[in-house]
Amino acid sequence: MLAQSLIRAFVSLLHPRMLLLMIWPVLIALALWILLAALFWAQAAQWVEVTLRQSSMVEWMIQFWPLALFAAHIGWVVLALAFVPLVLVTAVLIIGMFAMPMMVNHVAERDYRELERRRGGSFAGSAWNSVAALLWLAALVLVTLPLWLLPLFWPLLPLLFYGYLNQRVFRYDAICEHASEQELAQIVRADRGSLFGLGVIIALVGHVPVLGFFSPVYGGLVFIHYGLERLRGLRTAPIEVTARRVNE
Repeated sequence: MLAQSLIRAFVSLLHPRMLLLMIWPVLIALALWILLAALFWAQAAQWVEVTLRQSSMVEWMIQFWPLALFAAHIGWVVLALAFVPLVLVTAVLIIGMFAMPMMVNHVAERDYRELERRRGGSFAGSAWNSVAALLWLAALVLVTLPLWLLPLFWPLLPLLFYGYLNQRVFRYDAICEHASEQELAQIVRADRGSLFGLGVIIALVGHVPVLGFFSPVYGGLVFIHYGLERLRGLRTAPIEVTARRVNE
């Protein structure tokens, strides 16, 4: 089902309506972070530098010339490395709260018309889910901040954290219109591993230059296809089981 969702989402992405959605959430997120950088970059860089200089890792780096150069400007370097992930995270949150209903309607009308809309979620639930995801992400980043300086952890941690954010935001918004509260909870509980796997795959796409800026919309479509197909299978399973029992 994972491969099927990835392929179907790519086909859905080629529709003109979805191509338009690829642009405005990223542009809004980009404009927001450029404005914040213009206003607070120096203060943020100073705060990061003061925070990280207390780490034994930075003290060790200062002892070696190439690393000492990096450590001397560590605040600016960390912010520069974090800029693109911050834009993508913001775009995911914008899409999750404002664009996903349009995307769900588009996909459902074309591929899942038979699914009844049981409305187990709401806009308030979507907003709270996004806020909770952002708070957890911020806590994870702060706790692991010194590890981001290690070569082995730098490419791995952003991948895992961005994967977590993808699945946490999109899994709710993808099916909250069609699933009941019980169905939503059941899918999230039973498919936790698969959902996280999809989130990591979308995070990998997000690390591809240029294409990465459009990964939030593609990710949303992937989770919509996965969630609605999973919901369709969940609703037809009891009928199949009953028919099998009658035949036996």
